[in-house]
Amino acid sequence: MEMEISHETNYKQHETNQDSSNIGQPHESLYLVLPYLPLFELLAMAEVCRSFTDALNEDILPWLNIVVDEKRRKKRISDGILMKITSKAMGRLTTLVLINCTKITDDGIQDVIAKNPNINKLHVQHCIGLTPEGIIGAVTMLNLHDDTLTSLKINGIFNINKEHLQRFHSLLKPDQIDVGICPKCDEVTMVYDCPSETCERKRTMRGCRGCKSCVSRCEECRKCVGFNEEEESEAACEDKLCEDCWIQLPKCGFCNKPYCSNHTYKQRVLPDSSGFVCEACHHGIHQYQF
Repeated sequence: MEMEISHETNYKQHETNQDSSNIGQPHESLYLVLPYLPLFELLAMAEVCRSFTDALNEDILPWLNIVVDEKRRKKRISDGILMKITSKAMGRLTTLVLINCTKITDDGIQDVIAKNPNINKLHVQHCIGLTPEGIIGAVTMLNLHDDTLTSLKINGIFNINKEHLQRFHSLLKPDQIDVGICPKCDEVTMVYDCPSETCERKRTMRGCRGCKSCVSRCEECRKCVGFNEEEESEAACEDKLCEDCWIQLPKCGFCNKPYCSNHTYKQRVLPDSSGFVCEACHHGIHQYQF
């Protein structure tokens, strides 16, 4: 009887020792998630514990695809910081996505590409510190290495003209670039086709292919809106929505307007509620209170 109790006690002690040795250790499945995290989340994970820090310092896999969108953040990514981060890929960076990164310059992009010649996806939308000439230089550098680049997004770069676009087309296929020439205004910009097969503009207004300035579109589904007034609704962010998308999106608790998916970060959470208020209503409430 005493022997049985002794065995049981030893087993429980062994179990306790095993549990205490694993305290604070991340679950193994979390390591599989690291390569898929956006940059800022990845850097935050490196601060969680020593295990994550060591894993991110020793493994280049999480650093092969760098994705940064500073639309909702303070502008922190500069040329120097970008070079420091991309150097973790050890010259094997394959994806570089920079959106609204206004501090990045032509020299910064070209320095990164010089050390990472196998990038196949280069997206630099709304990086207003870049120039068309600088991006052409970057793409030219990549083309020296077996035409690895397959996707280029440059919407929001200032002063792109037809000559620049022609140069891009000499380096890449037209369907690999996100901008084209609008058939209505003849400007270089993003050009859309209406996804609706029953669009009335296609039958009555010589087609509806064009840029957002020439053809009013739903911010969610890109369908033409405005041909009939009842088909168009306004979002809290003042973007246009079709009736179907407007109905499906969550609404502000005061004005009953939704945000489009690109502006959901402007929602202000209501206390003790799962709903939200838009920026305009939140500002009005604040003024009324004070």
